[in-house]
Amino acid sequence: MILDALRNVTRSPHTLPYGMFDRAYGDAEARRARRLESIYHVGQNKIWDGRAVLAELIAKHGPPNMPPKERKAMARVFSVIMWGELAAWKISAQLADRLVPLEAKLAAASQVHDEARHFYVMHDYLDALGERAQKMDFWARHVVELTLATDSMPKKIMGIQLTIETIALTIFQRVRELRAEPVLSELLVYYERDEARHVGLGVQTFPKMLAEMSIAQNVDLAIFQVHLLISTLASLKAMEPDLLSIGVDPRGILAIGFRKHEELQRMIKAEFPLWPDDPVVPRIFEGLCELFFPIEGPDAKVPIATRVVHALGVLRQARPSIRERYEAAMKEAA
Repeated sequence: MILDALRNVTRSPHTLPYGMFDRAYGDAEARRARRLESIYHVGQNKIWDGRAVLAELIAKHGPPNMPPKERKAMARVFSVIMWGELAAWKISAQLADRLVPLEAKLAAASQVHDEARHFYVMHDYLDALGERAQKMDFWARHVVELTLATDSMPKKIMGIQLTIETIALTIFQRVRELRAEPVLSELLVYYERDEARHVGLGVQTFPKMLAEMSIAQNVDLAIFQVHLLISTLASLKAMEPDLLSIGVDPRGILAIGFRKHEELQRMIKAEFPLWPDDPVVPRIFEGLCELFFPIEGPDAKVPIATRVVHALGVLRQARPSIRERYEAAMKEAA
């Protein structure tokens, strides 16, 4: 069964999975297998030459040019993105090695190729911007190292496909919409197209893995998820001054991120009708957002005690979340 193969990995990195073709798929499993395989073939058809695309965009718009303060901020934000692409390259290579079903292995292999291209193109973009890539901050590094270091396949997929990729997509979308720098804005269209395809691997494989885990394993995974989300918020907080410098409000990123999470839940539910509607972790995350990013803004100096009271109100659903209030404010502004 594909389920057994998704849950179990090869016993040794030095052996080949000779039994990978011995399973008989049910109708639903066969459909998911075809979709996983199509991720690879669609990726092959949509491969883009990173060097050529970047050169064409620079020829079209001229070399990237921004005022010094904004240029430095852009470089710091997208240095984090660049190293995140290297981490995604390494993690997807781990998945390609350890996932046993051919279709899932192909999908992960396609992601390896994409992430390698994303890494070198972002390096070349920063070079064209006139900036050297900087090291990740502690919390951003912690997020990717958590996912790199775990031996758990569900944790790896939660970390890369369902968290890191989703956060990257929200930043890409917001920077592209703001057209902070025209070369980057058009370049990110290519990144978004690839990253959206990568999420499909998580949608097709993660729920089945989760369904076969014990209660203890599910609790451990939930703890890992909360740890990952807190670290992600801390990383976004560290980037807040640079994001604001290039016109990106972190609360806007969170609002987009929540919408993407809801879309992801709908996609999973469509594939796995028994997928539970569990609001607990998302509500915890919304409460944490109140602590890190009060809707009043970074200059409002909201006391920590007030933030805690507001966060508890969100957890009890007695107070609208940042997402709900941000989206209401955007509608009113429009």
